Amino acid sequence: MERDPGASNATPAPTALFAWGANSYGQLGLGHKEDVLLPQRLNDFCKPVCVRRITGGGGHSAVVTDGGSLFVCGLNKDGQLGLGHTEDVLCFTPCKSLLRCPIRQVACGWDFTIILTEHGQVLSCGSNSFGQLGIPHGPQRCLVPRAIELLREKVVSIAAGLRHALAATVSGIVFQWGTGLASSGRRLCPGQTLPLFLTAKEPSRVTETGKVFTWGRADYGQLGRKLESPEGWKPEEQGSHLRCSRPQKSTPSSLHCLTGATEVSCGSEHNLAVVGGTCCSWGWNEHGMCGDGGEAHVWAPKPVQALRSASVVLVGCGAGHSLALCQLPALPPPAASEDARSQEAMERQPVLPTPSQSHRCRNGGLVTETL
Repeated sequence: MERDPGASNATPAPTALFAWGANSYGQLGLGHKEDVLLPQRLNDFCKPVCVRRITGGGGHSAVVTDGGSLFVCGLNKDGQLGLGHTEDVLCFTPCKSLLRCPIRQVACGWDFTIILTEHGQVLSCGSNSFGQLGIPHGPQRCLVPRAIELLREKVVSIAAGLRHALAATVSGIVFQWGTGLASSGRRLCPGQTLPLFLTAKEPSRVTETGKVFTWGRADYGQLGRKLESPEGWKPEEQGSHLRCSRPQKSTPSSLHCLTGATEVSCGSEHNLAVVGGTCCSWGWNEHGMCGDGGEAHVWAPKPVQALRSASVVLVGCGAGHSLALCQLPALPPPAASEDARSQEAMERQPVLPTPSQSHRCRNGGLVTETL
C-alpha cells in the first residue's frame, strides 16, 4: 500500500487486516486451526497501516510490511515459511533470517515461497520437487530462503502458480521456472515440443506476447460465469471409464463486472478482486473463503458484504483461504472531557440579575420595572 508523503501531517485513516476461509494449518494467523466463514480481524498482528503486500499459498500466508519485514504463518512441512524448521505456525511470525534484508514482494505457490528483495534479488524456500525454487541442482526442499543465482538481472516483480514461478526484470524480460504446467501443456499440445520455460527447473525466458487471459475449469464458478452450452462440458478419463464431466471453457473471455479492478488474486478454485475499493469474491466456497457467511459456491463476482463499510486496499488468496487489507471508516471526533462539558454547561445557564441591576418581573399580563 502506497501513501501520499505530502499527507504526513494528516491523521491517517485507520486500517485493519482481516482473514477468513480454510484454516487447517493456521494459515489465517488467528492462533487456531478452525475454518472461519466470515472475515475476522487480526488484532495481535503488526500495525496494519504498515502492510504493503499480502498473499497466500496452498496452506500458508505471507505479509510484507512497509519496513521490508516478512511475516508468515500456516503449513510448513516443506519449509515454505523459511523459518529453518518444518513445524506449522498458527500466528504471523517474522522470518528472522531476512531481518537484515528488506523485502519488497512475496509470492506463494502450493508448497513454496518466492521472495523479492528491495535490491532486486529473488530468494526461494519450500519444496523443490518440480524445480519451483529455480535452483536446478539444489536439494528437494529448502528450509531457509536461498538466492536464485541464475537470475542475474535486477527483478522488479514476481508471481507464483501451483508449482511454477515467474519474475519480470527491470528491462521488461519475463522468466519462468518449475515444471508444474508441463503436464497441462502436453495435454493441450499432444505430440508437440513444449516451450523451454514450461519444462525448465531454472529461470527460462518467456517469449510470448505478454497478454493475460483466463479460462479453464468452471465447476465451482471460478471463472465468474456459468457455462450453459454443452461444448463447455468436457469428460475426463479415469482408467477405462469416464468420470463425471466438469464444465470447462477453452476460449478466453472477459468479465465486464470487473472492469477497472485494481487488484486480482487467484486461489485454488476461488478468486478475489478489488473494484472501486470493494472486495468481490467468487468460486469455490466449501470453507467459507468467499466470505459471504455460507458455504455454497459463488458463480459470479459479488461484493463481500462483511467488508462493505471499509475500503479494501489489498487482497490475497490461498488455496482455500482469503486475506484483505482494509481502510476503515474515519473515527468520530473524540468526546469532550468532563471539565470541558462542565464549562459548556455553565455557559448555557441563565444569568440572574443582582439587586442593583434593573430587571423585569412578569406578573400575569403586566410587566413592571423596578430599580
